[in-house]
Amino acid sequence: MSIDPFDPAHRMAAAIAARQLSSLELVDLHLARIASDEKRINAVVTVDAERARERAREADAALARGTSWGPLHGLPFTLKDVWCTAGVRTVVGLPELADHVPDRDATVCARLRAAGGILLGKSNTPPMASKPHSENPVFGRTSNPWNLEHTPGGSSGGACAAVAAGHSPLDVGSDMAGSIRMPAHLCGVYGIKPTARRVSGAGHIPDPPGVPRTDRHLAAGGPVARSVADLALVLELLVGPDGRDTEVPPVPWRRVDPIEPRALRVAFAPTLPGVPASAEIKQAVAAAAGALEGAGARVEERLPAADFAAHRAAWLEFLRFGMFGLRDVVPPGTFTVPLDGETPQPGTLLRALAGRDQAILDWEALFSEWDLFLCPAMPCTAPRHGGPLEVDGAAIESWRVDHMVYPFNFTGHPAVVIPAALGAGGLPIGVQLVGARWRDEELLAAATAVDRVLGGFRPPPV
Repeated sequence: MSIDPFDPAHRMAAAIAARQLSSLELVDLHLARIASDEKRINAVVTVDAERARERAREADAALARGTSWGPLHGLPFTLKDVWCTAGVRTVVGLPELADHVPDRDATVCARLRAAGGILLGKSNTPPMASKPHSENPVFGRTSNPWNLEHTPGGSSGGACAAVAAGHSPLDVGSDMAGSIRMPAHLCGVYGIKPTARRVSGAGHIPDPPGVPRTDRHLAAGGPVARSVADLALVLELLVGPDGRDTEVPPVPWRRVDPIEPRALRVAFAPTLPGVPASAEIKQAVAAAAGALEGAGARVEERLPAADFAAHRAAWLEFLRFGMFGLRDVVPPGTFTVPLDGETPQPGTLLRALAGRDQAILDWEALFSEWDLFLCPAMPCTAPRHGGPLEVDGAAIESWRVDHMVYPFNFTGHPAVVIPAALGAGGLPIGVQLVGARWRDEELLAAATAVDRVLGGFRPPPV
């Protein structure tokens, strides 16, 4: 059987299970692609080649005996270099952690291995996963497979570039303010931020090793892949309590029936209040909404009845309190946490949490009537390396880069980005689909229906 490196992961796994393709062949294919593109793209920055090959041989031998390890049997994968991997360095872009080799897997890694997956290596991220691009002093810069002069975004930019370029069938990123969804949009792949706390954060850096947990609301781990089916396949494996992360509730994964586009109720907005967006971004959202309406869905331009300025103010208070808390618990002289202004008072957190409650209720009111909220993931397509964030040729404040995605980190709603179009410069445009909290399964079923209308994944030209 010929191997297409751009096939979805579930198709590759099925070919291994049917013994139409060996795990070793698939591992070798991806290792060769990583090596050939290392200098051009630099997406997978730590490669565990020999152990991956050894495990692939074991997987093939197991199948020959009639034994399956699980739904990912023999399938290679990569992980964003924030997830601890036993015996494989986890650096998070920090010179201070350049030689950090954990002795225990993050739950995310352990569960993929337990399902039969084979770790190929780690994908690039900015220092402390804190920037909307993927460049650091340890591994250098990752480029966008669609145009090497442009960024893949961040902080899961290495993950999304690797999946887009066919270096890995799937990856798992993390998302505190769009860090999965923004690079998925920029690289033309699929990525989901699940409902907050549904996936264990055990073994995720930041926080730095040995530092108390500083975030219990915003960040979420989730898969990056080349199809919605792959997102569902992986997310089902990742959800649920693990005995390590005490914040994960016992919400079981549910199987839901497929959804036809004509059964969907879709509210959409070409941008969010106060957030600039380029004409081609707004046009892509409007075109997606129009295509869904043409397929029979009920579609309406609609926002929740909410004070968006108050939501933003509460989020900023919450974020500031957390950053000052991080500075307080990080050992002196180990990591830099640049902050200015007065230290927030305890009441800051209480006000922020009250504002978060209101934001959740405002969005849940929308989802009592609508299945999906459709909007952009970013104001523009992929910027040039080191270039400004631009909307229709005019530079905008860089801090606006995440203003279409952070609201759903703040409220904890699940949100998925899927490819929708190509911009005038030949760069991908994704659309963001948001659903009700704890309804990740329904969101992915709806995203499958939307994806059929919009056309699906296409490989990059470079």
